[in-house]
Amino acid sequence: KPDGSIIETPITANFREGLNVLQYFISTHGARKGLADTALKTANSGYLTRRLVDVAQDLVVTEVDCGTDQGLLMTPVIEGGDIIESLGDRVLGRIVARDVNRPGSDEEIAIVAGTMLDELWIKRLEEMGIDEISVRSPITCETRHGICSACYGRDLARGHRVNMGEAIGVVAAQSIGEPGTQLTMRTFHIGGAASRATAQDNIQVMNDGTVRLHNLKFVERKKDGYLVAVSRSGELSVLDTLGRERERYKLPYGALIKVADHASVSAGDVVATWDPHTHPIITEVAGTVKFSGMEEGITIRRQTDELTGLSSISVLDAGERPVAGKDIRPAVSLVDDKGKELCLANTNVPAHYFLPASALVSLEDSARVEAGDVIARIPQEGSKTRDITGGLPRVADLFEARKPKEPAILAEISGTVSFGKETKGKRRLVITPTDGSTLADGSDHFEALIPKWRNMSVFEGEFVEKGEVV
Repeated sequence: KPDGSIIETPITANFREGLNVLQYFISTHGARKGLADTALKTANSGYLTRRLVDVAQDLVVTEVDCGTDQGLLMTPVIEGGDIIESLGDRVLGRIVARDVNRPGSDEEIAIVAGTMLDELWIKRLEEMGIDEISVRSPITCETRHGICSACYGRDLARGHRVNMGEAIGVVAAQSIGEPGTQLTMRTFHIGGAASRATAQDNIQVMNDGTVRLHNLKFVERKKDGYLVAVSRSGELSVLDTLGRERERYKLPYGALIKVADHASVSAGDVVATWDPHTHPIITEVAGTVKFSGMEEGITIRRQTDELTGLSSISVLDAGERPVAGKDIRPAVSLVDDKGKELCLANTNVPAHYFLPASALVSLEDSARVEAGDVIARIPQEGSKTRDITGGLPRVADLFEARKPKEPAILAEISGTVSFGKETKGKRRLVITPTDGSTLADGSDHFEALIPKWRNMSVFEGEFVEKGEVV
């Protein structure tokens, strides 16, 4: 259909059996749309190439060596456990910026600075097991006008070092513009079912090796000794016997980690699991649950599951509450046996967990919890079918450096999150520094107004690091 939605009735017949009127019409419509798209695409793609050449045509190789000691540190690109691009592919044809030592020794130099890495060297790299190299790059070139041949490296057409006066700007522009006709103009549909990736819910190791946990805060569960992640930006990597990183994964909040740091794993082990459809709120200390601001019918509602007979409490949305409950914030705090509020480990922050709208609480008041237990679960909306705007328009957007429509909002300071008074259609996010320091502008907290429909990844009372996405 013209608006890009998928027609419910697919073409089931073929030309031999004969198509009925509707199916024949769909078929012609599709073919004609394809032709129209192609015509538009060639024009657009040609224009992109022309703009690129226009910008880059004065960039030529002007000197042999600018003498900089800077460079880029290249490592293999590892994402979700697979090596997407090996180190060899990334440094082929570049020039080494600093001497590379043989792994395991500090004296013995494997590659001298100034060597151009050709196919032979790449093979030697793989054999020696080197996993990072500092190479010269046009980004760090210090030539005033143009670029020096040492930073550019290899002439892509002939395979030797680039000559003086080579018009590398035009080459670059043409290389980007040439596949333009093969890119799609619009997001085509892979079919509704295929593009919804099944939400990942565990981490399975591909290689034998040693586990390292990075940037991870966790609590240990008493009953089985598993670790529960309570930070958002933790990562788990697997190193092989030489200490090279083979795979790296993100650990979401609430993931159960079944191995300790520095433990050895073998290929195929599942090292972490989590529930992809809900976001848990996890206790970081053991204690007794105490509800506050949880009035039935005002801020919460009890639901009983008819199949199991278990009752659970769900927090009402601000819109569903009566007037009395508009400003009440339901929360769960943890107290010790005498009823005194407990604090999180090594801090004086009280263990207070505010419950956002539509959270499901499965505990009762004054129940005992251990560290790492789940207080409440917040249903996550499933990974929606976003078409990734690929193709030409996206490439043009990147080169024009447009501001994206919905940029992520980052925490500008480290501290504890709370939500201030809600205005019409917006939430007020407040971050208070835990050490009580004042900010540059003299205020003692950082505020941002965030539209209601934006997906928040932090919750009330949670600690964020500077630069985390909220």
